[in-house]
Amino acid sequence: MAKKGPLYMIAVWLVIIGGLNWGLVGIGMLAGTNLNVVNMILGSISWLEAVVYILVGLAALMKLAMMFKKSE
Repeated sequence: MAKKGPLYMIAVWLVIIGGLNWGLVGIGMLAGTNLNVVNMILGSISWLEAVVYILVGLAALMKLAMMFKKSE
């Protein structure tokens, strides 16, 4: 198995953080509260919150593309 580079590991962590955040958002909706951790941390800096969401989305696209890439 080839060693994964830093960009790969950053993408992995962003996808994990994004997935956990979405899970908490869903639980919060059912519980009638806001459990969006990204919003709790960065809500006062809306542009930075948007950047985090964009990076999570790009990481997910990268992981999706890697799923379909032929192994070498």
